[in-house]
Amino acid sequence: MSSPVYIQIHNKIKKEIEANRWAIGERIPAERALAVQFGVSRMTLRQAIQTLVEEGILERKVGSGTYVARKKVQEKMSGVTSFTALTKAQGKKPSSKTVSYLVTTPSLSESEHLELAEGQKVLRMERIRYADEVPICFEVATVPYDLIKDYERKQVTRSLYQTLEQNGLAIGRAEQTVSAMLASERIADYLHLKRGAAILRLHQLTKLGDGRPFEYVRTQYAGERFEFYLEK
Repeated sequence: MSSPVYIQIHNKIKKEIEANRWAIGERIPAERALAVQFGVSRMTLRQAIQTLVEEGILERKVGSGTYVARKKVQEKMSGVTSFTALTKAQGKKPSSKTVSYLVTTPSLSESEHLELAEGQKVLRMERIRYADEVPICFEVATVPYDLIKDYERKQVTRSLYQTLEQNGLAIGRAEQTVSAMLASERIADYLHLKRGAAILRLHQLTKLGDGRPFEYVRTQYAGERFEFYLEK
């Protein structure tokens, strides 16, 4: 099973960034030029670029272009962020709508974060998460397919953490980073926001109790409906 074309382009651009073709803070070529270079449509190229933006590898500047992202100052947060548990703790009813549910070849970023062996497949889920039926965030979660292949789809989409714990797997530590960005047209539509509205972007890599990374999540929260609370 080959990767979607936009993931293949994502991987090529990421490798070129890692090879220092463009320096940190440097603007990359326009989408039209890159689409010609890679021999794909502008729509496919734009999807690859947007994925890199959502991963924090590239950043868009309105009216200027797309740049190799600068490293952000990081603040450690404690605890594992489970949307289901977090929403219930606030006295609200969690729910979700699955946008896509695909067993596929991982992107280079997914493979690196999850420490996958060559040839391993992943499950990539895109979901809109709700609290009391109000859209709060759009989430892309990637897990090794071998880990969840014996579970029913609803066991994975409703609450993966709960399913794993019920089957004897302990949830361990999580690495989290939070940054700000502007909502793309697609995300604004999903979250009922205006295009360009403020978004809080969370990247989370969660590990099992034995230290194995099992979930790589990229989540975009509606800034006006969600806030992070840090406790030291």
